[in-house]
Amino acid sequence: MMEASSLVWPHWPDLPATVGALATSRDGGVSQGPYDDGKGGGGLNLGLHCGDDPELVRVNRERLQACLPGRPAWIAQVHGAAVVDAATVGPGQPVRTGDASVATQSGVVCAIMTADCLPVLFSSLDGKVVGAAHAGWRGLAGGVLGETVRAMRAAGAGDITAWMGPAIGPTAFEVGAEVRDAFAAAMPGEATLAAFSPVFDQPVKFLADIFMLARLMLERDGVTRIHGGGVCTATAPERFYSYRRDHVTGRQASLIWIK
Repeated sequence: MMEASSLVWPHWPDLPATVGALATSRDGGVSQGPYDDGKGGGGLNLGLHCGDDPELVRVNRERLQACLPGRPAWIAQVHGAAVVDAATVGPGQPVRTGDASVATQSGVVCAIMTADCLPVLFSSLDGKVVGAAHAGWRGLAGGVLGETVRAMRAAGAGDITAWMGPAIGPTAFEVGAEVRDAFAAAMPGEATLAAFSPVFDQPVKFLADIFMLARLMLERDGVTRIHGGGVCTATAPERFYSYRRDHVTGRQASLIWIK
């Protein structure tokens, strides 16, 4: 059983009492080598696609599942905007491809894996619909957050609250002009451009604030109750996996469910 300190517990004031949510770090597992905890112990890598020993990943997933009411609905993430019904994911089912999932049933666990990309968890204020989205820059610019909100509303959600989990922060996320241009096209305006700070010794490079961009996207889609953000994966090597920092690395997860 993992210690509670190994997990990230969202500070989410308006999360309904009937909804559970957590994120993992690299702490509390058994993975070795570049997938360890960054402090000489076992790491909680949850990704089977990273080059880690599959048996160790299986043990890590079992440790996580002991903290949950059901099996996480792991989906094949492709940096897109498709939303999956988490109840259709699991043993005996075809692999579902998408970058977000929603749930309306008790004990169905929406799950997203990241290692710098932004995880966003959602709940309706009445606690009857939840969702999770994987928002790398391509998916974020492509509208994955809005698609998740639309899927939740189609499932009966009214007012929605969101929490942004650990992701690469604005001092570490260096991008090219094509990323700024993609967001400027998806969401024109000065506020979008303000999320990009020029890197002065590299005139075609920018530091991007993915938390600010996500907030703008959510507000555009009518979600104004937004929490979290600001926890950087890339600058915390003893707490989080970071693909941008380490290249060969594990994956952490963000999960939400109706109790």
